[in-house]
Amino acid sequence: MRLSSLKLAAAAAGVALAATACIGSDEASTDAGTAPSASTVVGVAATTTKAADLRAGLTYLLGEHIQLVGLATHTALADEGDPDAPAVKAAVKTLDDNSVELSKAVGVAYLKAEEPFLVSWRQHIDFYLDYTLGKATADDVKVAQARKDLAGFRTSFGRLINSFVPELPAKAVADEVIPHFASLLLVIDAQVAGDPEQFALLQKAAGHVPASAAFLAGGIATNLELGRTDTPAADLRSGLTALLTQHVYTVGIAVSTAVAKGGNLKDPMVTSAVAAIDANSVALSKAVGSGYPKTEAPFLVSWRQHIGYFVDYALGRKAKDRAKVAMAKTDLNGYRVSFGQLINSVVPELSADAVADELIPHVDSLVKAIDAAVAGDPSAFGKLKTAARHMPASAGVLSGGIAQNLKLS
Repeated sequence: MRLSSLKLAAAAAGVALAATACIGSDEASTDAGTAPSASTVVGVAATTTKAADLRAGLTYLLGEHIQLVGLATHTALADEGDPDAPAVKAAVKTLDDNSVELSKAVGVAYLKAEEPFLVSWRQHIDFYLDYTLGKATADDVKVAQARKDLAGFRTSFGRLINSFVPELPAKAVADEVIPHFASLLLVIDAQVAGDPEQFALLQKAAGHVPASAAFLAGGIATNLELGRTDTPAADLRSGLTALLTQHVYTVGIAVSTAVAKGGNLKDPMVTSAVAAIDANSVALSKAVGSGYPKTEAPFLVSWRQHIGYFVDYALGRKAKDRAKVAMAKTDLNGYRVSFGQLINSVVPELSADAVADELIPHVDSLVKAIDAAVAGDPSAFGKLKTAARHMPASAGVLSGGIAQNLKLS
């Protein structure tokens, strides 16, 4: 299998790691030997190396995994654990789609590992669902068994990864999973208790993903001789990928919560869900501010505005207020233009029109997900996932322009 450097747009098409790694062991050493070293690549090219592709792809898929686990357990609790409830089936199916994408991505580089990876990965998701149901029914035996099963998974998963990537020690992989498990169990505990803190806890759990992705990508890149995954340009692209993917899911979760609460924006659950969106917005603004300090504040103002327009759109749909819906669409379209101009003013390498056009699929796909959520259509989960798929491409465009502007290697 040939080693190719597919664009991140392919990751947005649905198999992020497969597209971003796109590697085969039979010719890896030859291609790696002829490729320029990471230290000699600067700007856009530095964000699209095979190693940077790999890290960004892992960041996206693993970050999505966290969000979808949280959505699945929340939905299962809302439907009293009924596995046949349409919403539960849709949420679990969307989560499984992510698992399949991860396994296929692994299989591109390590064909024999694809099936055992999927079996193993699906098992640990079942353990989360068992834990959720055990907590919800106060079944201490079921909860204890789920914890035991998750601990066993850590060990077996570490061995599995090590079996095809010797550069990643089994114990190190198992240890890397600890914060993932601990943070998601806290999310589930909060969900069972009806604690509004669950939204912040879910995003905290997602916050562990970039480090895990960097760890795994580093070992795989060494194994396949892809080059460095820890360059400033790779850091930038991975960071933007994580934050933008999180943005889509926090908006989707907040809208669903607001709909469930009848559009009451003062309900504690809604205010907490909206606060999770804003925390992500602040993190994005600070990321921009690290390179362009004077842009941090105007970026945050602009970004917050467009989130308000999504909320207005959802509330308009919920109330069947056509005027409110139309105004929200107009505002979102105007935002695309102004945001493009803002980015271009600090990163001339990114044209205002190109940035505005890059936002079209983001707005359109998230609007479709909101429509489904407001209608109570179980397809909302899949549509939210589709909306998130556009984010790696956007992160690629933005990081490329910034890396070119700041001459990052």
